[in-house]
Order: sequence, then structure tokens, then C-alpha cells
Amino acid sequence: MPERILVTGGKGKTGARVALALTRAGHDPYIATRHPAGPMDRQFEWSDPQTATAFEGCTAAYLVAPTDRIDHLAQMRPHLERAIAGGTRRFVLLSASSLERGGAMMGEVHDWLARNAPEWAVLRPSWFMQNFSEGPHALTLRDEGVIYSATGTGRIGFIDAGDIAEAAVAALVGPAALNRDVVLTGPEALSYKDLAEILSQVLRRPIRHIALDADTQAQRFEAQGLPPDYARMLSALDQRIAEGAEARTTDGVAQLTGRTPTRFRAFAEAAAPAWRVDADTTPEAFAHPEHKGKERRRAT
Repeated sequence: MPERILVTGGKGKTGARVALALTRAGHDPYIATRHPAGPMDRQFEWSDPQTATAFEGCTAAYLVAPTDRIDHLAQMRPHLERAIAGGTRRFVLLSASSLERGGAMMGEVHDWLARNAPEWAVLRPSWFMQNFSEGPHALTLRDEGVIYSATGTGRIGFIDAGDIAEAAVAALVGPAALNRDVVLTGPEALSYKDLAEILSQVLRRPIRHIALDADTQAQRFEAQGLPPDYARMLSALDQRIAEGAEARTTDGVAQLTGRTPTRFRAFAEAAAPAWRVDADTTPEAFAHPEHKGKERRRAT
């Protein structure tokens, strides 16, 4: 069993939940962060190879790729090589259901780990339920009663970030390495229209899905501050959803955790306070799992 674990992205959607779950299981994880503040925090940035020292003394690591670029392996590889040379054996990478081994973004990192890491696992979750309680979707839900996407009628096996975190902990501390990838989804494949109907029932007010074309969606992403190439990539993923690429569910969560994943209605009922008119919907407001009163968290 790993003795000390580093959690990159340790104050984000899944990372914070992974760290909390590890602590509850009796581990003392190090938190890799740009802004260390606590005794278990370690200075870390993927863009700075010198901060690979964060891996020192750690036998396992949870990896969250940088979110402001798409050439992930080029930036992550120096850290990973130094970590392996220093004795880190097990790596659990957060990837995505849409990214195959050897493909773009985390797909390249997936392939590199499979070829180079002593022990590894790649978690490939579908789209997060928390996308609706944090950030842009939360704002449009709260202020306009609207969800925007370019997904058309495509269905997605939306997953609660906390279920991802529990799966990650199982992969990090299990007695044997997985040495494979696992696609993680919720228990039902739903369209954005389906989500709007559920949210309307839970919130007792009309919620609509507005279907955009891919170009308009990319422009919205850019307006939210994303780099143009990243915005176009996300819009292209919406197009793939519209074509049916994410219309599936898997038993990945049950395989790793022994329980069924959270349904969207249960998530929405617990997250409902996030959509009050006076709610704070900034990502920072939901960065830690202690906010269970605002959304049911068990962790792009």
C-alpha cells in the first residue's frame, strides 16, 4: 500500500475530495498547489519543472493535468520522469471518457504512463455534475434559468465528482495496481434537455436548455476567458456528444468502489442552494468538499 500520496490539483473539484477521502482513510496526503498555505501543502506548477520536488518522498500521486493548454504531455513529462526517478511508483491520472489512449491531451499522458510508470491507472470520467453547480453553468442557471450547450439531443452519463474521487482513492491505495484505464459514468445517460426537466422539478421554476451551434459555443467559451484553441476543442467535444459519442453508462464506479454512482436528481436536490439568487457560484466557493450543505460532494 502506498505510504505517502501527492494530490495534484489538490484544491480543485476532484483533488480536494481525493485529499479528504484519503485523510478519512487514515492517510496524510500532500497537497500540490500554486499557493501553499497549510503544513501539508507543497509548491507545485506543471509549468515550472523545478516544482517537481513536490513528488519527493511520495510513493503514489493523483495527477490532474493543466487546464489552460492542450499539449499536456509536453508540460507534464519532466515532472513525471523526475518523480519516477525519485521513487514514486503509482500514478493515477484523471483523464476523460472522450480521450482514448494515445489521443490528444490526457490521451498522450495515458500512453506515456502505460509505457513508463511502474504502476498506473487512468480514470476516464464522463462530464461532471458539478459543472452545473460551479462556474458558468451555475451562473446561467441561477440568473437566466438556462443551460447553454452545442450538444443537441445527445446523451451523457453525467457523473458526480465525488464518485470520481472515491474511485481515485481506490486506485491509489488498493493492494494491487490497476495498470489499465476505467471509464467512469453515472447510472443514467441524460441529454441537457433531460437535465433541464429534472432541474425544473427540483427548483420548482422553469429551466431551459438552449441549443447552440458549435461556433457560437466556442465564442461563449472564449468570452469566459478560455484560450481560442481550448475553446474550439471544448466545442468540438460538444459536437461529438450531439453525434452520440457519450451516450453510454458503465459499471466503472461500482468496480472500484463497490457501490452504485449518484443519480443526477439526488445531486440536484442536494446542490439546490447553489442556484439561489444570492448564492456564491464562483469556483472558489466550492473548492473544498466541506461545502456539503451547498452540493452533495462525496470531489474540468
